[in-house]
Amino acid sequence: MRIVIIGAGEVGFHVAKALSQEDFDITVIDNDPEKCRRASENLDVIVVQGNGASPKNLVEANVDKADYVFALTRIDEVNLIASQQARQLGANKVIARLRNQQYSDASSIIKPEKFGIDLVIHPEKEACSEIVRLVDHPYATRVMDFEDGRLKMIGIRIPYQSQIVGRSVKELCDDSKEIKFGIVSVIRGSETIIPWGDFIFEPNDRAYFIIKTKNLEGLLKILGINGQKSERIMIFGGEKIGTSVAEILQNEKSIRLIDNRKDKSEQIAANLTNTMVIYADGTDLEFLKSENIQEVESFIAVTRDERVNILSGILAHQLGAKQTIIHINTTEYMPLLQELGVGSIVSKNMATVNKIIRKIYSDKTETDLIAFEEMDVDVIELQPKAGSKVTQRPLSEIDFPNESIVGVINHHGNLSIARGSSLITEEDTVLVFAKKNAITKLRTLFGLK
Repeated sequence: MRIVIIGAGEVGFHVAKALSQEDFDITVIDNDPEKCRRASENLDVIVVQGNGASPKNLVEANVDKADYVFALTRIDEVNLIASQQARQLGANKVIARLRNQQYSDASSIIKPEKFGIDLVIHPEKEACSEIVRLVDHPYATRVMDFEDGRLKMIGIRIPYQSQIVGRSVKELCDDSKEIKFGIVSVIRGSETIIPWGDFIFEPNDRAYFIIKTKNLEGLLKILGINGQKSERIMIFGGEKIGTSVAEILQNEKSIRLIDNRKDKSEQIAANLTNTMVIYADGTDLEFLKSENIQEVESFIAVTRDERVNILSGILAHQLGAKQTIIHINTTEYMPLLQELGVGSIVSKNMATVNKIIRKIYSDKTETDLIAFEEMDVDVIELQPKAGSKVTQRPLSEIDFPNESIVGVINHHGNLSIARGSSLITEEDTVLVFAKKNAITKLRTLFGLK
């Protein structure tokens, strides 16, 4: 598969990084010499330095032979023009990142499809959706929906007083047979572990559970976690993400939105009639105390400055906010901040990367659904070939790689959490959680290589 990526910033670089580990022919275009150098030195890609909207550079990148072109610069107009040029030159499919969500409105004069764009991704919209999911699950560090929302993956930090500390995965599952769930990954410190039956939970582990959405409440009871949703929300930052989250939640919850610019605060207050808008600084200790931050159930830091977001999130966490959600742009910060345990980390850049990757693989038999920046595990959807090794015997009798685990089996739309006694047929699709070094063996077991 041939892929051309226009824009080698955070989004473009991480898309290229994720795809370069597959057998893809990737070309990256950017007019910034430093970004080109970074891509060239760290990735197995061809780099073209120059304007990604220039026909000359697109021809040099062999856009006419591209299966996918991704227009991922920070400037919407460049992405629109680059998409149009790529389509006219013969690119098969075009995906564009557009920050202005009005382009997707039905009333918009400029229609992305007129520029040959097959899929538009709005980064702030993707981040907003992730934040709203976290607010609905304030006990979680990560929430991901699968199978049209029928299935959830929930990341939960195990507290010191948890009743599962000192117990094994097998013990936990055996004692909870009425509620089936899988434990597909655990992060301990900076190490990602695929937990098999003898794995023992320790305090401060970040465990990732896979479960049917309808059974989530039962899982929380088993873990001794209060599943109550947040009602009192404080948002710091009146940019697109902050105002969008407030707009979605303001009719259901008590929302206070803080911004440190007076004119911006007045503008937001005029538009968000059910949100209390406060002109203040979210890093001001005295202000946070005066606003009874310890009674806030979700503190969301989404200013333009990620350093301000990190500082305000840490302060809110230390002062007693039940949940903190911090937005960052520099994806390399994510594992460190997760390890510190200051709250949930959201990145519009990684949300965009994941949506692109899911789109690329959506028509393939084996689908790399998502890669998580904070943990060294991918979620892969596999459908076994008839007669393959995984269809011959129960899962417990198959020599799976240690760094992989089968999570869910989908049989004609019926979902079941995998167990050692589970049998897979060639009519099933299977969600597997695995480190990259286990994927080749998995494909062999499924008869796909």
